[in-house]
Amino acid sequence: MDPHGDHLLSWPALPERQRTEDQWAAIAGQIRHAANKLGEPLPLCLPGEPRQCGRSAQQHALAWAAELKARSHHLIETYAPSAEAASYAAGPLYKERLAALRAPSA
Repeated sequence: MDPHGDHLLSWPALPERQRTEDQWAAIAGQIRHAANKLGEPLPLCLPGEPRQCGRSAQQHALAWAAELKARSHHLIETYAPSAEAASYAAGPLYKERLAALRAPSA
């Protein structure tokens, strides 16, 4: 598994969505922690860690978020009580939750 997404994830962020490297490192660490709860541990390869790989913390955060999404989807497919329940959780319920996250706060 290449958990880093080198082919796309080094694009610069839009100016209004920029974060510091320390902020990205904190986010990446939190995402890794969540992903590790659902599967094989992700490597300790963020900048400054024992197995640092040279990629930015932002690259790690985005790639590991994709890994977390995949592991979550696999959990739904594997443990839902029926195909219909899995389809609902991975489809309409997911889209509803995503829309709520995208909606501006009131």
